[in-house]
Amino acid sequence: MAFATITFENKSGVVKDAPVGFSWTTLFFWFFPALIRGDWFWAMIIFVASLVTFGLASLVFPFIYNRLYIQSLLKNNYEVRNYSGDKVRIEAKAQIKLRK
Repeated sequence: MAFATITFENKSGVVKDAPVGFSWTTLFFWFFPALIRGDWFWAMIIFVASLVTFGLASLVFPFIYNRLYIQSLLKNNYEVRNYSGDKVRIEAKAQIKLRK
């Protein structure tokens, strides 16, 4: 279950919130949460992997998708603006280092 949220912002002022932890929405709605977030790359990966593995991958991605989404935001030059929750636990689950 997502236990915290990180707010990201890029240089043009676009703000995105990313949950940290288990993704219930990915478990129940397959690749649609990634589509709604505009995360086309991981939406396609989840879709194809689930088809190839006859749905087995859709049991794995809920455990890792939120972390993958956070890492893709950082890779796309988003910076952490704010976060809610325990800093140490967020850093461990998201595998990132927070400044504050």
